[in-house]
Amino acid sequence: MRKLLNTLYVTTPDAYLAKDGENVVVKSDGNEVFRIPIHNIEDVICFGYMGASPQLMQLCSDNNVGLSFLTPQGKFLARVSGKTRGNVLLRRTQYRTADNDLASLNIARSFIIGKIINCRVVLGRGLRDHGSTISCDKVKSASANLIKNLDKIGGCDDIDSLRGIEGNCAKLYFDAFDELILKQKTDFFMFERNRRPPRDNMNALLSFLYTLLANDVQSALESVGLDPYVGFFHTDRPGRAGLALDMMEELRPFLADRHALTLINLQQIGKDDFHQKEDGGVVMTERGRKIVLGSWQKRKQEEITHPYLNETINIGLIPYTQAMLMSRYLRRDIDGYPPYLMS
Repeated sequence: MRKLLNTLYVTTPDAYLAKDGENVVVKSDGNEVFRIPIHNIEDVICFGYMGASPQLMQLCSDNNVGLSFLTPQGKFLARVSGKTRGNVLLRRTQYRTADNDLASLNIARSFIIGKIINCRVVLGRGLRDHGSTISCDKVKSASANLIKNLDKIGGCDDIDSLRGIEGNCAKLYFDAFDELILKQKTDFFMFERNRRPPRDNMNALLSFLYTLLANDVQSALESVGLDPYVGFFHTDRPGRAGLALDMMEELRPFLADRHALTLINLQQIGKDDFHQKEDGGVVMTERGRKIVLGSWQKRKQEEITHPYLNETINIGLIPYTQAMLMSRYLRRDIDGYPPYLMS
């Protein structure tokens, strides 16, 4: 199994990235503030506008290290990628499959089945651990309706019908999600999922975590030779990493949603870590981003047993294992794509 390396998160707004030998160097006001050997990391994510030197970009490219740029608020700007890796025959198979409506539908079903099951597990854990303090009826009703929608997936004969089921399930899940927020209820709540921009602290936190997850999934897909921009469920759109968004569907509940709940319920993050802009949108402060990034990196080091592979892996390797399983399915090494299912 692949070794999990660190991701370098650069949050200083005026930071500039440069190369010194085989090292990534972070500079601020012309002074070196940090350096790390390129071989110790697998991704660099920079929150700011100062950028990086062409030499540093080449160093990352030559060593298969992803380099992404986001705004200070966490909105994706650009990604620098090196030479396309993997077998060209695999990508040809991916493109042919994406152009086949039935084949795409079969894979998309797996993504959404995984998402619905994992959403039910998140709700179920809330009932199990906090049944005496939350509205059990509301959570149980949402869970029951998720099952009803799950049963309909087998009868979907086109991708639009599947998207309709996914949309219904997302609404059911987030309608009950507020019950899982146990602390700081005045400052964190979920009345509805909103974005672009998020209008409250909870949605701002989720959007930030989803951005981190999207980057991890895209890196994983590229590492196994798949094209992250050609998916099976999300509509093709220029600049949209469709396959990364597809694979995120099954991973959001475990990797992002539960992490957000932990941060809030353990009061590791609070209202002072968010800021409301003049247009009503809510963004995280620099301190808030650092808290989330630190906890995100720490959680990626935790170990779980992968339900399909039956191997002990770091949580941070889940996107890679799912990308690997997708490539094996497209090569017809396995009979179907097995989504990641929470236990």
